[in-house]
Amino acid sequence: MYFISLYFDKETDNRIQRYIEQVAKLSGNEFMTENKVPPHMTISSFEMGDNAGIIEKLREKAETLCRGEITLCSVGLFFPSVLYITPVLNNYLQNLSKNFYNIFLQEKNVSVSPYYRPMQWLPHVTVGKKLSKEELILGIRALQGEFGMFKGEVKYVGLAKTNPYKELWRVKLKN
Repeated sequence: MYFISLYFDKETDNRIQRYIEQVAKLSGNEFMTENKVPPHMTISSFEMGDNAGIIEKLREKAETLCRGEITLCSVGLFFPSVLYITPVLNNYLQNLSKNFYNIFLQEKNVSVSPYYRPMQWLPHVTVGKKLSKEELILGIRALQGEFGMFKGEVKYVGLAKTNPYKELWRVKLKN
């Protein structure tokens, strides 16, 4: 499995990291901090067969893309075990999703997760993962007094492989 993810400016990154740490501290679930999961927003998840050439095509596309602003506005849950913050889905995010998806449409032996296709994707930044029911409640409490709507900038896009996790590349987006 491969993931294309967005990474943020330093201020946004630090703020999200504080949320991750607060959720871990109050819930007692340290999955995110122990595994050093960085603040990120995945915009595509895919499997590929013997099509290793797509990795370079994705990087070439990433090198043409620009930075963009997002507004993180809400806290949400994926039951049974994920706590996240979510941005407003704007044209910038939707276009990033479409840009990469259009590359997949031209390739053989690539399967994109249905949860990460344009107009089927719920953008989110995970702040707690593998939480029990009780830990979810505590995680929400950790964010209740801290979270407020804020703007941030997407500054990088990267490609990573899972099992084991390995970042393959990260590109700084153009101004």
